[in-house]
Parts: sequence; C-alpha cells; structure tokens
Amino acid sequence: MYAIVDIETTGGFAASHRITEIAIYHHDGIRITDSYRSLVNPGREIPYYITGLTGITTEMVMDAPSFEEIAEEVFAKLDGRVFVAHNAHFDYSFIKQEFELIGVNWQARKLCTVRLSRKIVPGLRSYSLGSLAESLGIQIENRHRADGDAHATVKIFHELLERDRESHILKALKKNSGETILPPNLPKEEFDKLPSLPGVYYFLNARGQVIYVGKAINIKKRIAGHFTGDAREWSRSKIRNEIHHVTFELTGNELIALILESQEIRRLWPKYNQAQKQKVEEWGLFSYEDRNGYLRFTANIITKGTVPLIRFGNKSDAWNFLWEKVREFELCPKLSGLQIAKGLCFAHQTGECHGACEGVESAAEYNNRLTQAVGSFKASGSSVALIGRGRNIEEQSLVLVDKGVYCGFGYFGRDVAITDFESARTYVRVSPETPIVQNVVNSYLSNPRDVELVVF
Repeated sequence: MYAIVDIETTGGFAASHRITEIAIYHHDGIRITDSYRSLVNPGREIPYYITGLTGITTEMVMDAPSFEEIAEEVFAKLDGRVFVAHNAHFDYSFIKQEFELIGVNWQARKLCTVRLSRKIVPGLRSYSLGSLAESLGIQIENRHRADGDAHATVKIFHELLERDRESHILKALKKNSGETILPPNLPKEEFDKLPSLPGVYYFLNARGQVIYVGKAINIKKRIAGHFTGDAREWSRSKIRNEIHHVTFELTGNELIALILESQEIRRLWPKYNQAQKQKVEEWGLFSYEDRNGYLRFTANIITKGTVPLIRFGNKSDAWNFLWEKVREFELCPKLSGLQIAKGLCFAHQTGECHGACEGVESAAEYNNRLTQAVGSFKASGSSVALIGRGRNIEEQSLVLVDKGVYCGFGYFGRDVAITDFESARTYVRVSPETPIVQNVVNSYLSNPRDVELVVF
C-alpha cells in the first residue's frame, strides 16, 4: 500500500545532482511488509561536505550499481504504491529525475510526513526529521543514512496513522487536494484562500521575512505553478523548505502588478529575487543626420550620457516599435537600421519606402515624415494616464506618466471623471522612477493592452 522512502544525494536539487543511496520500506498501514536498500554510484565525485554529513564517500559508491542498473527493481518496489517521505518533494523529484534520465515514465501519489505532522501533531517547535522524531519519542539509528532515516520515517508515519482522528491522510490522497504539490511548511489553508486575480504575492520564511516577491495575472494559479513538476527552477528544496507563509496584494491588472513587483523587490531585496538585482540593460531609439542630410533612426543599448527618444526593456521591444513606426509613416527600413542591403531597400519594391535610401526621395520630404514619427512617440511629449481595471468592480486603476516619465499609480471610483493631469495626480501614490518600471510603462505606452490611454 505504502512505499516509505529516503535517499541520500550529491547535492540539494534534482536538476544538477544524483542519488548516492536509497532505502524503501513497504508498509500496509499496520506493519512493515518488505524492505530494500542500496548504495548508488552517482557517476561523479561526492562533495566533501556531503561526505561530512552522510559519511558516504566516493570510494564507498565506486563499486555500487548505478541507478540505471537498479532501476527495474526500484520501479517494482514503488509501482502502484503511495510514495511516503519526510519532505516528499525532495525524494520524489530526485527519483523521478533518475527515471527520466533512462527514459522511464514514473508517477505516484505521494504523502509528505512534514505536512501531515503539522496537521496531526500541531504546535511543535520544529518538524525536521530529528526534531519530530524526538518529540514523538522515536530514536533514529544511523542518522543521515537512507536506511536509518527511512526507518525513522516509517515509525513517524505509523504514529501519524494512529493519531489521525480527522482523516488528514485520506484527505491528502484525494485527487486535486493540492497537498502533494505544496512546500512542506506552507499551510494549505493559506493556499486555499489565495485569489485567482491579478496582483503581487510574497513568500515568507519562519521568521516572517519576505524571501521572494512575484507578480501574477492569476495569483493562485501562478503560485501553484511554482511547485509543479515542470517548474524546474523551483524544484530546489532550499527555497521550498523556507516558505512558511504567503501573503498578497491585489492590483486589478498586470500593468500595476509589474510596477508594484519591481518596487517591492527594490524595497525588500528578497534573497531569492535574483533577476532584478542584476544591472538592467536598456535599449533606446535614437536619431541622427547622415552626411546626405537624411535623418535616421537607430536602436541601441542606452549607455551613460546618452539620451534616447524612447526607452525599452529589451532589443525586441525596441525593434518591434521601430518597425511599427516605419510602416505607419512609410519610412525607409534601411535608414532606420532595420535592413542591411546594397542599393534600394526591400520595402521600396512594395512601395512602402519612397526611395530615400538611394536619394530618390528628397531629404526634406523624408525628414518631415520622420519628425512626425518622433512626435508620435507617447513617451516624448504629452502627459498621459493609463486607465485599467481596479481591484473591484467599483474602482479603476490609474498610472500617470508626465512627459515620458513615470509618476506613480493609484485607484479612483468609477463615478469619478478624470479630466486633467493635476486632478489625476491626487489619486496616485507617487513613487520613484526606476529603469525597470520605466521600461514597463514604455512598453504599455507603445502598445496599450487591457488599459485605456488618455492624453492630457
């Protein structure tokens, strides 16, 4: 019925490490009915710090079978049984990864004795294997070895079966219960209360410190996605084990979620938000006059001291925006840096380019249209409001941009008419401009989506 498992590994997450030892106990809900254990050759050196923890050396596993060699036997021991482990995701992810490496598809229902213990034996200071065993009066022999830890997990699971008056184990096994995907220390009650709405969410550790900030169009779905088997970057046990609570703030739409996420990361500097801690590479559109008197566009990385006509978060956004303007104002792709070709550009053949690239069109005529294109850049002139959905049906959201510079965001009632920039400013929470926030805003200015753009 149950396969109670423990493994030892070369490191902390399945994508980059391998199993060095495995132990499996069969349990019928009353007693142990069978057992299996084996060292496993991981095909690599075992780090010294791992040896210090487990006592397993590279020499010890040198003559041991590889996982591929024992895979058939391990599969038979696990097949058709409920997978039980202390912090089940860790052991499950490693074994699944090992099977995948040899082309074997293995899946199982799983139970985590950490999560179950929190429900069935609440109020303990710690639910680590050692602390929980001590609290339950269980002695662990051969600690940090697969067989010793697996046997201790058997005893813990037996205690949980005996104490489970409210059928938590049965509930956890029900399809779509959500228990099997959540981090071991995150209460399911908190997950169940998450909204399926846009906003920003926060993962907190045991001390209430924010360790990760994220944004989502659907908060509940996004958080669940972090912990499915496909979310490789979240398979690292370290962050999973640190998550004890989750909180959120609704934003009404994705634009404000993106802005608030960036601002909160800069305010809190959570340890697991690495992407926005790196230097941001910005792209911009520039113009210059060539030696023949034609004004030209170019898209380049923004460097210190340069002032672009408009900013973008990446090259793709800059080029897409530039192509739109080239088509809209019948500009030359070659003079805009979008095509490299000798002679006339490709667009001249279709009539979209008037031949400025070969002097067929005069510089004065061409420059007039390019100047009009520059004037159409939303980020280079007017003050603008981006109005979108609010956090409830009675309000709308507001993002203000003053002559291309982000000012802040806020909310106002649906019965309020926003008619001028100064009155709109009273509804926003003023916040500093950052490169990431400015890039987000510029993206929406050049391509409004799910928001209404109002020019004052």
